[in-house]
Order: sequence, then structure tokens, then C-alpha cells
Amino acid sequence: MQILEAVSDRAVEAAIFASDQVERSQRDIIAAIERDLEGARYEALLASRRYELVDPAKRHVARELEARWNDALERVGVLERKIKELSALSAARPVIDRGRLLQLAQDLPTVWNAPSTDTRTKQRLIHILVQEIICDLDDATNEAVLLIHWTGGRHTEVRVARVKTGRYPAELAPTAVEALRELGGHWPDRELAVSLNRMLCKTGDGESWTTVRVREMRERLGIPEYDAAKVDVPMISLTKAAERLGICVGSAKSLAKKGILPATQILPGSQWMVPVEALTSEAVRIGVQGVADRRPKFYEDYQYDKVVRLPGL
Repeated sequence: MQILEAVSDRAVEAAIFASDQVERSQRDIIAAIERDLEGARYEALLASRRYELVDPAKRHVARELEARWNDALERVGVLERKIKELSALSAARPVIDRGRLLQLAQDLPTVWNAPSTDTRTKQRLIHILVQEIICDLDDATNEAVLLIHWTGGRHTEVRVARVKTGRYPAELAPTAVEALRELGGHWPDRELAVSLNRMLCKTGDGESWTTVRVREMRERLGIPEYDAAKVDVPMISLTKAAERLGICVGSAKSLAKKGILPATQILPGSQWMVPVEALTSEAVRIGVQGVADRRPKFYEDYQYDKVVRLPGL
């Protein structure tokens, strides 16, 4: 696991080494500025002497030398403030207990995998170690590419295969025209757009479907608009049915596959159609009660405790 790898012995040693390098670099910078400061002070001293030796009668020369002296003093002040700021930053940096860090790195896998370690504790650890996670998609390999930004500046790239469950293989996806001719009239344009995108259908320009694009294509094909008043049996999608029943979509689909919740698909991958009247049937009520009975006693807390949430996602 990336979290455990990030705090392994080698990772901690590398972090300590990097910290030492930063500290050495900081000292080198301060030493270089101190050398500049020494030179600036010498230049200010020379400027003051030139000003003191000038003939007061030569006012123009005196003003010029005074300006040069002021510039030299200003540069001295800038360098002194810079050294003070860098020294304060170095002093504020916590002292690293190398032995303690290495011991914690050795103990963490045991603690992480211990049955007594709950997800909340792991969650807190993740938020300490991870600043953010940026997700991108690699269409060439069909992978999600995660860039983990660790506290301290390290970055790790992780690739995760994208789940294809429930999708058409691209080569078997129907054309948008074929799908619209089958689905048109059964769903509003918004739901048609959802189904077309699920089935990997594309517009002529290779774009995803929107409600507007579906309406334009449907009108060109002469397919009538969905009219709920003309439907003999009112239907809703499986997602909306799950919302009304108070269960998740996965549980609703499970009830549908068992034949408890009547649901049909005109095309594989399209929206499931659920009769509205079926939601109040006794069979569905018993099925939903069975789903509720299988939930943990404290369902909301259980949901939180079992899911490790990552920053940035």
C-alpha cells in the first residue's frame, strides 16, 4: 500500500536525507548572504568616508555622494533583514528525532493492519501524510492515473485500471441512430442522453450526448418526444426507484435480478425501466425490508467508518 510505502524505513531515511540537504542548502544561502553583507558594509563605509571628505562648497558632488551612501546603507539593511528572516525560519524548523521516526516506520504496518485500528484512525493518518491527490485518465491504457502529493513535497504516481462493468465493449456498441430508434418515446431526452453515453454511443463529431443534442437528433429522425400522459404504465429509472425506496442502486438492481422488483431494459446498457406502481407492491416492500435488515445497526456511522476518504478525491 502506498501509505505504508511512504513511511517505510527507506522512505523515512530518504526524507531525513532530503531534510538534511535542505538544512545544508539553507546554511549555504545564509553564508552567501553574510558575505554579501560584509561587502555591502564595506561599500557603505567607503561611501561615508567619501561624503565626509567632499568640499561642502561643491554641493552637487555632495548630494551625489550622499545619495550613494544612502543606497549603500539601504542595501545593508535589506541584507540584514534577509538574514534575520532566514535564520528565524531555520530556528522554527522542528528538530528531527531520527531514531524515533525510524521506529515509528517499523511499527506502522503492524498498527495499520491490527484489528483494533479503526478506519477513523487510518483516515487521520492519511490526512497527515497526504496533501492532495490529482486524478487524470489515460484513455490509451484505460487507466486512472493518480498523482499523490505527500506532505513534505514528494510525489507518487499510481495507475489503477478503470472498471468496465456494465458497459458495452466499444466494438459492440450500437450506433446512436439505432439506439434512439429503440429507446425514443420511452424516456425523456435527458434520460436518453444518459443511456447513449452509457452505451458509448458518440455524436457525429465524437462528442458525448447532451439533452440538446438528443432532441436535435430525435427531431431529425422523426421520433416523437416522450409524453408521460400517453404512457399506459408510468415508468421511472432504477436510480429514481432506489431513491424512492430508500436503498442504494446496487440493492435495487439486486432486487431486479431476483425478480422481486420488476425492471426491464430495452437495450443492454440502457436505463432500467421500473413501473411506478410496482414500488408499492408487497413483494417489493418485503424485499426492501430485507435490505434494511441486513444493514449494520448504526448504518450511517458504519458507512463512514468503512470508507477511507482521500484528500482531493
